[in-house]
Amino acid sequence: MKELVEVIAKSLVEHPDEVVVTEKQSGKTLVLELKVAPSDMGKVIGKQGRIAKAIRSVVKAASSREDKKVVVDIM
Repeated sequence: MKELVEVIAKSLVEHPDEVVVTEKQSGKTLVLELKVAPSDMGKVIGKQGRIAKAIRSVVKAASSREDKKVVVDIM
């Protein structure tokens, strides 16, 4: 999951070297924290949060195969 979020985020931003994804496990839930450069924050979130929602949808679809709940937090 971590690699999937990294690939998506790096393709969206102008500074792909500043994309950092960290994993935190709590029970059955996996929390992925996505950090990008402040100037790239708007590109990752999108208008009215559409890009962020799309990223979460892709991750949710991929995680359904592994029977895990994955939450993507954009920091």
